[in-house]
Amino acid sequence: MAWASTPKVVLGCFAFGVFWIMAVVPVVPFLPIGRTAGSLLGACLMVVFQVLSPAEAFAAVDLPILGLLFGTMVVSVYLERADAFKYLGHALSWRSLGGKDLLCRLCLLSALCSALFTNDTTCVVLTQFVLEVCREKKLPPQPYLIALASSANIGSAATPIGNPQNLVIAVESKIAFGKFLGGVVPAMVLGLIANTLLLLAYYWKKLRGVDEDAESSDISIKLEQQRPETELLNSGLSFTQEQRSQQQDHRQEPKQQDSSYQTPDLEGQAADTPDLGKSVAASTSTPDGQLRQEAGAPPLPRSSSSFRKKVWKVSVYLVTIGMLVAFLYGLDLSWTAITAAIVLMVLDFTDASPSLDQVSYSLLVFFSGMFIAVRGFNRTGAPGQLWDAVEPHARINTAAGIAILSAVVILLSNVASNVPTVLLLGARVAASAAATEGASVKKAWLILAWVSTVAGNLTLVGSAANIIVSEQASRMEEHPYNLSFWNHLRFGAPATFIVIAVGLPLIQG
Repeated sequence: MAWASTPKVVLGCFAFGVFWIMAVVPVVPFLPIGRTAGSLLGACLMVVFQVLSPAEAFAAVDLPILGLLFGTMVVSVYLERADAFKYLGHALSWRSLGGKDLLCRLCLLSALCSALFTNDTTCVVLTQFVLEVCREKKLPPQPYLIALASSANIGSAATPIGNPQNLVIAVESKIAFGKFLGGVVPAMVLGLIANTLLLLAYYWKKLRGVDEDAESSDISIKLEQQRPETELLNSGLSFTQEQRSQQQDHRQEPKQQDSSYQTPDLEGQAADTPDLGKSVAASTSTPDGQLRQEAGAPPLPRSSSSFRKKVWKVSVYLVTIGMLVAFLYGLDLSWTAITAAIVLMVLDFTDASPSLDQVSYSLLVFFSGMFIAVRGFNRTGAPGQLWDAVEPHARINTAAGIAILSAVVILLSNVASNVPTVLLLGARVAASAAATEGASVKKAWLILAWVSTVAGNLTLVGSAANIIVSEQASRMEEHPYNLSFWNHLRFGAPATFIVIAVGLPLIQG
């Protein structure tokens, strides 16, 4: 693509720079308006500077992507209300065999949840639970927080609904859900195994110490339970002899009876006993019981409300499974997710406002501004000129070309974030693959999905999932934990390149 006019290039690059700074840096000292407002500012500057016309700006907003994102967020809200994430969280500590076993479980659970419910949602729900488990079992939080974030990113690469950049790729490439899944799952599985082994190797000493302490405590408990039976028998025998002597002394005492003693009136006393009154009041203290008691009707049995709740939970799970089946069947992703969200609202049979309030509308607004900012930046011609310089060396029909393309995507994903990188490079990578003999357009899209997603593990700010885990851990009311940038980088840098490298040969085109 040729360069635009000089004023349009300068002003467009400036507007995109404003968007990029506000999107990448959480709090800008000289303009602390936040990421969402910064995205709108960058979009507005594109129109004010006449890089885009108002009609072109509105056309740049991708409604199918926003619809898919909204639908999956609503479904996640109802799944959380149905205790789905709580049950998954309890699976972490159920019959845990120590620190290493817990780490492996966390990696697997985080990857599976992210593939189905997005990596951001998984990290939001599981971070607090992971910290509580670490505190209860006296485990170091750092390995488990990094395991949660890195596994969530790796697992989210497997499906079109796993993360925002995959949503963009699925809509723009029109790759069916099942083909997307089949093309990336082998790389995801091997990458997850490699990441888990790297976590175990890197934190082996810390986890080994934890396991040894757990084993020693288990041994002490067993030894305490296996005391000599003679000691128990002797203690029991002495207690029996003492009890018998007391009974004999009691028999020798003269029996005294009070002539004034009368049998109490149990019925009258029960009516005046405050404890009994409290127990009766407690039995009808539920809201349903109070309302029905005021109306003169007996309270509803608890079994009926419990049964209705169980039926509702099962309905939520069935609707979610139906949505995933519809995805696999090839139905429209956006309208399928929106339909599932509407069905869940109807089945809930209550005001949906509290559930809808939990949807991250700021994220939808951020995406809208980002679409406009990226479209305007493309109009300047700068991304096209950059890609023209790299494209001859980054074709996917050779191993060297795939390596160069991966390096470019990793760099841009950590500098400009992964979603803008996909928006900037997606169509160009696909066009290059279409024009290259022996290359597959589908494989080009899936390589972009795999590399841009796993590249988020490189730095703490490389992925929204990493930031969510770090911020939630630092904001815990009790025992907050600060996951620093350098602690994450020491593991994330080598692990990212290794996981991407082992997964790339398994991407199916």
